[in-house]
Amino acid sequence: MRSVEWYAGKVRMIDQRLLPAEFCLLELNDPEEVAWAIRDMSVRGAPAIGAAAAFGVALAASRSRATDSDGLLRDLGEAASVLRAARPTAVNLVWAVERVLGRVSAEPSPDRMREVALEEAQAIADEDVAVNRRLGRVGAALIPDGATILHHCNTGALATVDYGTALGVVRAAHEQGKRIHVLVDETRPRLQGARLTAWELDQLDIPFTVIVDNAAGHFMRTGQVDVVLVGADRVAANGDVANKIGTYKLAVVAKENGIPFYPCVPTSTIDLSTPTGDDIPIEERSPEEITGISFLGRPVFPAGARVANPAFDITPHRYVTGIVTENGIVHSPFKTSLRQIMEAPFGS
Repeated sequence: MRSVEWYAGKVRMIDQRLLPAEFCLLELNDPEEVAWAIRDMSVRGAPAIGAAAAFGVALAASRSRATDSDGLLRDLGEAASVLRAARPTAVNLVWAVERVLGRVSAEPSPDRMREVALEEAQAIADEDVAVNRRLGRVGAALIPDGATILHHCNTGALATVDYGTALGVVRAAHEQGKRIHVLVDETRPRLQGARLTAWELDQLDIPFTVIVDNAAGHFMRTGQVDVVLVGADRVAANGDVANKIGTYKLAVVAKENGIPFYPCVPTSTIDLSTPTGDDIPIEERSPEEITGISFLGRPVFPAGARVANPAFDITPHRYVTGIVTENGIVHSPFKTSLRQIMEAPFGS
């Protein structure tokens, strides 16, 4: 099934907090609940967040009691503000919300506005699946037979509506019959690699090995990695990449060891209005995500320890070999190539 979808007048999604121990579906009734699910990471991954937020706007439209267009637009504007604030780094969230609002505002009547809100949200979800399948095929050309791929965080079907971005490339290479192996770093503190990526690869019968985050450099230096694939939550106009914390370190070590480093992103994740990575807001998450960790059933940290918990870091474009999109692979100079790929028709 899809990670997030419209079902019986509600937004239904896989609760990713409980995987791999438990597969559970959430059904959300209003945009505030959708915003909570995004903030609490029941749904995560930039494309999946975007689709969830789009469906959140559709929920607001269906729940609104407004009888005129202006009243409905006010209700949608309030819902959009709540959804936009849920997580600041992933550009897909704002992109999806604005896309639905833009379509709705052009309609003449409240009834038609409600219909269009759902139509556009569903279109965003459907397009995401098609885009990721195309992206997977494009990126699979980079993966030689017998390759070992180092992967960070989770970028598979759970992080998108379906199929995946960087893991979509892995999946496409596997479907083409290539003999591949994936080194899955655990991705602390929420362990999206160990919990989610390993679970997805197991479902797909793709060989993998889980490693601790700090082991990645060892495997790269000793020649056990052929390519590093990651996703992204936002790509700036100059090619700087915001992705899950720890990505920057992987990119630096990959470059030191002559290993290609490719973020794999749909064009909806490219933000040409953001000049550089320094202009991307970095979400700071709760210290409890770290201080809640235990060892042998006991707390790890001294009581009252100060904790910093940035959810993302910025990888400067000089460490990026290329960026895989559904429209092709772009290389430096990114200021030019990213603009060109954004203007290219889908699948060109």
